[in-house]
Amino acid sequence: MPVSEKATETQTAYYRVRQAILAEELLPGQRLVEKELAERFGLGRAAIRTALARLEQEGLVKSEPFRGATVRAIDEAEAVEILEARAALESLAARYAARKATPEQVERLEDILRQMEARYEAGDLLGMSELNSELHQRLLEIAGHRTAARLIESLRAQNVRHQFRTILVPGRSRRSLEEHRRIVQAVAAHDEEKAAQAMLEHLSQVAEALRQSAALTTPQPPSPILEEA
Repeated sequence: MPVSEKATETQTAYYRVRQAILAEELLPGQRLVEKELAERFGLGRAAIRTALARLEQEGLVKSEPFRGATVRAIDEAEAVEILEARAALESLAARYAARKATPEQVERLEDILRQMEARYEAGDLLGMSELNSELHQRLLEIAGHRTAARLIESLRAQNVRHQFRTILVPGRSRRSLEEHRRIVQAVAAHDEEKAAQAMLEHLSQVAEALRQSAALTTPQPPSPILEEA
């Protein structure tokens, strides 16, 4: 097989396995057997092996002696840490976006905001969350900071399984809209400091909402004081 074809197959293997993990077709803790994956995706085992090694570097796959590769599980504590790291990087990206944004790019950001508002009013919180991701991606594209974009993409991939959890927190969706509006307004005004601060505050609030969602979905022991009352 020519080198270019090998490279193409390896890239395809990486993309297919990665997407299966992010879509939860391959679940946290699930074993990743090279032979089974090769048959599933119609690819060579060598390409799958290379893809798994790359995904391990990204934090999506975990390899253990005598057990092999598995989909790495990420708990709430680590998910919060990832959001904190993203906050620093995306704050930098927002600063660059405020510096570089053209009127056409600002108009596109405002259009996404309007769509988010419509989804919220319709009660389509999943659709709103997807537009949220699109807005963040657009800001990264405007920023043009390749190093930040590369690191953020890796962090997002690790955190994608937790991204919808914050919807469970009462009032969070409305606050998220307001936070995104402040980010876009700062970018439109080319106010680098406000854009960076607005993004930092937004992702800090997302991290706090994730902590709250964990508390909402984790059974708590009964309080002795409440029982006495």
